[in-house]
Amino acid sequence: MYLKSIEVHGFKAFANKIVFTFKPGITGIVGPNGSGKSNVADAVRWVLGEQSAKQLRGSSMQDVIFAGTETRKPLGFAYVALTLDNTDHWLPIDYDEVVVGRRVYRSGESEYLINGAECRLRDVQELFYDTGIGKEGYSLIGQGQIDKILSGKPEERREIFDEAAGITKVKKRKASTEKNLEAERQNLARVTDIIQEIETRLGPLEKQNEKARIFLGYKEELKKMEVNQFLLEYEKNATVKQDLDEKIAIVSADYESTKTQFEAAKEENSITRRSSRPRKRTARGIFYWSRSADLKRPPVSLPSARTVFRRRLPTVRRHFRSTRPISKPRTNSSRSCSLPSRKRKRFSGR
Repeated sequence: MYLKSIEVHGFKAFANKIVFTFKPGITGIVGPNGSGKSNVADAVRWVLGEQSAKQLRGSSMQDVIFAGTETRKPLGFAYVALTLDNTDHWLPIDYDEVVVGRRVYRSGESEYLINGAECRLRDVQELFYDTGIGKEGYSLIGQGQIDKILSGKPEERREIFDEAAGITKVKKRKASTEKNLEAERQNLARVTDIIQEIETRLGPLEKQNEKARIFLGYKEELKKMEVNQFLLEYEKNATVKQDLDEKIAIVSADYESTKTQFEAAKEENSITRRSSRPRKRTARGIFYWSRSADLKRPPVSLPSARTVFRRRLPTVRRHFRSTRPISKPRTNSSRSCSLPSRKRKRFSGR
């Protein structure tokens, strides 16, 4: 297994798409300071799953995307792909050529690819276990890495020795399995606590269950009784309604017959009253009737002559008193005058 090529597009200073082709043997990349030699090593480390922006000499993962210059616009993504020859099937995959790629967008989304198919970061890491190729493998040694290994902690040096010995994959799987077992152990303890708590409720729940069953039985029986009662009331009301309809029909027939007879009698009475003559005089006075066709207004009675005379008697008396002549005075020899005495006579109307 050897590295065939590296494809870089939009990663750091590589604005254009560049493909580094490597043939069997040793290949060196030379150039002046700032030409981007270290960016090639960073690209290989990044595509193998590096998650620390500090290891890539940046502050965030978006810093690996080409930021643009005065003459070029910034890009929206960065893409790096490694092409490996796997004819000896050193990698645990059924392909003679393996292409591992990684793409990150400026929005923060990231994706990993193996031969063009999307996969997880864990799949990429497991693919390179025990091969020495990885972000922590001994195949990638950058500037200051030798001094870091020599002056580092024993645990850090042991990781490099485990990778060289080919037991990293086993240890990673062991750690993952122990982590899963611990999580399952905690879940089991929690389930046990839940079971114990539920067991204490079983007794009251059984009693409540029995009561609920009895209640449901009574409820169903009550429902049947209510339905039967409704049917009985419906039949009774239907019978009463039928009787009332018959009575209403009889009363309606009687009403129509009576109404017809009333109209006929009314018409006959109207004709009779039109043909009869009204009375002109009575012993007490004169009566007048309306000459209208309907004869609805009652007759008007005038007062008798005697009644009129009695009412006007005081007026006649006052009139006579005011119009009676006064006698002239008498003269004698002594030239004395005296007024005659007058006696009032009572006036009676008789």
